[in-house]
Amino acid sequence: QVRLVESGGGLVQPGGSLRLSCAASGFIFSNYVMYWHRQAPGKERVVVARILASGATTNYADSVKGRFTISRDNTENTVYLQMNNLKPEDTAVYYCAAGIHPTIWRSDYWGQGTQVAVSS
Repeated sequence: QVRLVESGGGLVQPGGSLRLSCAASGFIFSNYVMYWHRQAPGKERVVVARILASGATTNYADSVKGRFTISRDNTENTVYLQMNNLKPEDTAVYYCAAGIHPTIWRSDYWGQGTQVAVSS
């Protein structure tokens, strides 16, 4: 059974930091591209960051470049999203996802999401 379990969300003040984690099981984690998506209230779900299976290549949405860092530990089957200098517009539900294709941006497995709220 495939499972993706996110943790680390919460309420933080603007300028603060959070580290999201996503623990994966039920599939060969080291073969999959891992994504972090987010969905803000009333908006579509969008890709925030992506990391290829080896961890050597990462991609970021323009809105988070320089503030967010995606990383993975293939020995622990875990992907992380370090979020620094958070802004109110980063408020969203953050979803971890996995996709098998290295060049097609498609997620095959999804987590349940973790809420991030940025507010003073």
